[in-house]
Amino acid sequence: MMRVISEASAVSVYFGDSLLFCHRPDAPAIHVGHGQARFDMYRGNFDIEDYLETREPLAHLEVHAEGEGHRLVFRRHAGDQVQLEAILEPTPEGASLTMHYAAPEINRTWWRLTAEHDERVWGCGEQMSYLNLRGRHFPLWTSEPGVGRDKNTYVTWRSDVENRAGGDYYHTNYPQPTFLSSRRYACHVETSSYADFDFRHGEFHELQVWEVPKRIELFAASSYLALVEMLGARFGHQPRLPEWIYDGVILGLKRGKAHAEEKLEQALAADMAVSALWCEDWAGIRETSFGARLFWDWQASESRYPDLAGWCRELASRGIRFLGYVNPYLCVDGELYPVARENGYLATDGQGGTAVVDFGEFDCGVVDFTNPDACTWFKDTILKANMLDIGISGWMADFGEYLPVDVTLANGVSAEVEHNRWPLRWAKVNAEALAEHGKTADATFFMRAGYTGVQAYCPLLWGGDQSVDFSRHDGIGTVITAALSSGLVGNAFHHSDIGGYTSLFGNVRSSELFKRWVDLAAFTPVMRTHECNRPADNLQWFDSDELVAHLAHMSRVYCHLTPYLRTLVEEGAERGIPVQRPLFLHFEDDPKAYDIQTQYLYGPELLVAPVIEEGAGARDVYLPAGETWVHLWSGRVEAGGRHLEVNAPDGRPPVFFRQDSGWRELFERVPGHD
Repeated sequence: MMRVISEASAVSVYFGDSLLFCHRPDAPAIHVGHGQARFDMYRGNFDIEDYLETREPLAHLEVHAEGEGHRLVFRRHAGDQVQLEAILEPTPEGASLTMHYAAPEINRTWWRLTAEHDERVWGCGEQMSYLNLRGRHFPLWTSEPGVGRDKNTYVTWRSDVENRAGGDYYHTNYPQPTFLSSRRYACHVETSSYADFDFRHGEFHELQVWEVPKRIELFAASSYLALVEMLGARFGHQPRLPEWIYDGVILGLKRGKAHAEEKLEQALAADMAVSALWCEDWAGIRETSFGARLFWDWQASESRYPDLAGWCRELASRGIRFLGYVNPYLCVDGELYPVARENGYLATDGQGGTAVVDFGEFDCGVVDFTNPDACTWFKDTILKANMLDIGISGWMADFGEYLPVDVTLANGVSAEVEHNRWPLRWAKVNAEALAEHGKTADATFFMRAGYTGVQAYCPLLWGGDQSVDFSRHDGIGTVITAALSSGLVGNAFHHSDIGGYTSLFGNVRSSELFKRWVDLAAFTPVMRTHECNRPADNLQWFDSDELVAHLAHMSRVYCHLTPYLRTLVEEGAERGIPVQRPLFLHFEDDPKAYDIQTQYLYGPELLVAPVIEEGAGARDVYLPAGETWVHLWSGRVEAGGRHLEVNAPDGRPPVFFRQDSGWRELFERVPGHD
């Protein structure tokens, strides 16, 4: 239980003996101010600056009893007008601070929580570079994550110079103002405005928000697993994945029906387990300097997929689903754009005209999801009639992070405030279309963008557009960090583009990278390939017999583990506990389990340590203490609490299971077992 200790001019919040929040006149925990922001968006990448005019501590505090809680009145000094008033009260999960009044001129706030020097911090949505956030600050604004994401690399430098798109370690499609602490508590700030969570200070964490947030919530539990479950209940649980997902790999193919048919037969001839074809080009293609882009008009392209409805039925008769692609924008040269414009379904430019956004050599209108009629039209016309009705069983729901801050929306709320909410609105439209069509259990969609509450609507995350390489901040390893960080805040199901997506400046896939990514993906909730942004320049699974055989083998490994995976999906849907878990979630008493972000637990029974370094034939694996572990492929028994160099040939990534696991018989029969 959390305890609140108050005096006439001070207040403290404890979890057990651990001090979480403390405000005193000589050490104020709250600062307020005023600033002027500048947002410059270029194709989903944002350059953000703040001209800070004032920042002042609210040193003077008056504490009043208010029911079971306390009414806190903050001023800059005695005799000052009230600057901020809030209610601090206990909750079943911990405590909350709810704002009741703020002076009109305040549009910047800073909130300090007490920190300890050896504390670790996780969360903040989906983070790609670092699992432990301590020692860095994290701006929280949904955007393109950037290409390269490391200012010291050539790819990032070139992306910045040519496309203003290089990115940095903190850029993410899915931020969330929620973090967990190794002190077994979590903090969530209820806001959609720009925020920056700063974990660089030894004595405190400082949470900057470009508004007065509605509420700050604290959660506490006796274990990390219970804490994650609390957050799952708070933000909502993802629905279960459809049963057909377990039938094998989803093959991403985007060169028309003939190409897809040919590659499907190639896969099946190799005994590959295939659950679906994902043809994102179902609505057509346009060629740009970036590569093959889609035609954003969201109706079947007869030239690329003649009689798509008939083909969906044919595939379904063979036990294979067809998936597509959609996003919340309409290209100005399509047929749906003028319909949406004439009916007032698009965001405007504030002067009565339709807002038009450059998406990279083509322009689009923004469907306004604050307009209920626009939501209904998009669901009925596009998601239901143009997709579900013709037999499409799911799709990538892309680009939730692109809302410009200078458009005008139907609900009258600033687009700056709505920007971070946009992934949630987008996910809700997709989820409602499935529900209204009775397809929630039989169809699915996957998103890369997210924010607070997306968990209740988006059934499956994907890690976004990694580079097709082993790079530290944008390559294969980042999808592990992404799954673990997002999983801690209630996103149970995560996967990635096998082989990566972004290929620029001569950076292309290697056979080694592709095989290592396949090995990783077999131990995630969903296996899905992607031809990437430049398919003709990059290696594909169907380009060699070796790659076909490798993908086929690992697809059978994935299917073999279905009984185990089903239980993990059930746990995720019921309790919000992620399928992929950081080691400390089950090994709290092992100090070495806390600083590992390149391994994960696949549920409680399997330990997975994918090879994510180029040229490596083996890797160091840490086996958590307190368990005896069995190597999945050889059956070799190893003691826990130590590092081990593990050979890792293709198709045998380092994976171990608990010796006393109730799933041992299943694990010992895995394809490829000696």
